Amino acid sequence: MTAEFERLFDQARPAFGQERTFARAKTLAMSALVGLGRRTISGMLCTSAQQFGDWSAAYRLFEQERFDREALFAPALRGVLGHLEPDQPLVAMMDDTLLRKRGRHVYGAGWRRDPLGPPFATNFVWGQRFLQISAAVPAAPTGQARGVPLDLVHAPSAPKPRKTAPVEVWKEYRRQQQGMKISAVGAQRLAALRHRLDEEAGGKDRPLIMPVDGGFTNRAVFRCPPPNTILIGRIRKDARLFSAVPPKSCRGRPRWFGTPLPTPEQIRQEDSIPWSCVQAFGAGKLHPFKVKTVAPVRWSPTGGRDVRLVVISPLAYRPAKGAKLLYRDPVYLICTDPRLPLSQLLQAYLWRWEVELNFRDEKTLLGVGEAQVRTRAAVETVPTLIVAAYAFLLLAGIASRHSPALPLPKWRTPNTLRRDSTAHMIGILRSQLWGKAMGLDISHFVPPNQPTTNPLLFKNTLPSAVCYAFK
Repeated sequence: MTAEFERLFDQARPAFGQERTFARAKTLAMSALVGLGRRTISGMLCTSAQQFGDWSAAYRLFEQERFDREALFAPALRGVLGHLEPDQPLVAMMDDTLLRKRGRHVYGAGWRRDPLGPPFATNFVWGQRFLQISAAVPAAPTGQARGVPLDLVHAPSAPKPRKTAPVEVWKEYRRQQQGMKISAVGAQRLAALRHRLDEEAGGKDRPLIMPVDGGFTNRAVFRCPPPNTILIGRIRKDARLFSAVPPKSCRGRPRWFGTPLPTPEQIRQEDSIPWSCVQAFGAGKLHPFKVKTVAPVRWSPTGGRDVRLVVISPLAYRPAKGAKLLYRDPVYLICTDPRLPLSQLLQAYLWRWEVELNFRDEKTLLGVGEAQVRTRAAVETVPTLIVAAYAFLLLAGIASRHSPALPLPKWRTPNTLRRDSTAHMIGILRSQLWGKAMGLDISHFVPPNQPTTNPLLFKNTLPSAVCYAFK
């Protein structure tokens, strides 16, 4: 895995102006993955045994923005495309996340709504907002996929002026407020991803499917999508829909919307519209989904474009064996391509959850947001380097899935269909990096021919503690 990770990171050499800057960033990126403490810049230096040297060069790497952030993610995009068939679309997921902070002078930090708060009360936390795009790497034949980050940008809100500020200042604030909305930033990053995809070999002919949640299903994203791009978004159950416009037969301005249609909730309850069964992978296995679809329809935020409405019936589940049967909420989707097959549309939307899993790994395992920096450049570049290293780790784990790795603990049942967790990949990378230094043989930690182990004389505890730290 280390050789594959280095190969991917070496492809990001054009993002750096100097060779020594590239070597320093590569060392810090690998330290961020295998470190055992907090992922601060000083923590990365200690992991790579640089705590007794001059540390200012590492801080200048981030403070002075000595690498191109978009070029740094270029190998991740090429790696994802390498796992796809020539005629297979690229499914990318976009969402925003919150990195909690404490300092009041950290650039871009502000009061945000707490997404982990209870539904009956709105809580606020101090933090930074980032927008990330991840791509799905399918794993045949199960339909499972793994999300690989392709882009990460800081998306702060416009600083609000004082009440006594001049009128010109308030006008400038209103203008910045519109351009810095998360939906506006999402539309910009979507166009940038489409441009990067077009520059790759055969990328112009490859469709881009982007499933998003309700926060991006609006006019800013859906009104003018890039060419050869399909958007799938979640809408309200009381959204106003219209029929397609008939051909113009009279004088006057052409109509964009036809007669009003029932709301998505009314369509779900309408018995005259039949349900169809579609299978898709989610939550570890294939599920049969009952769906209704109406196409073509018109929706105001999409302008004069025909779209497809998809209604997904609530799934039944039991919280425990023998418990009462419960139901989840129904889902209402809008797709900008009415001809996209239902199975492909539904599977792409279910893969959207992979970006949420990326956020969990980045915050809990990799410590994104723990770096104690507060300037604009450092706030944006430190998480970018860690997330790019995380993307290379995932691609390296996919490429070296069947290579020799750490033996599973006794309580883990071998399963060739189960994908490796991020913690497992980090353990493999750590054992390969530090194995030679510790004289470690990863084939076993306790000899199998040893009948008993004295509990008072622990053997091989250091290699096991290091390599299985995240198990």
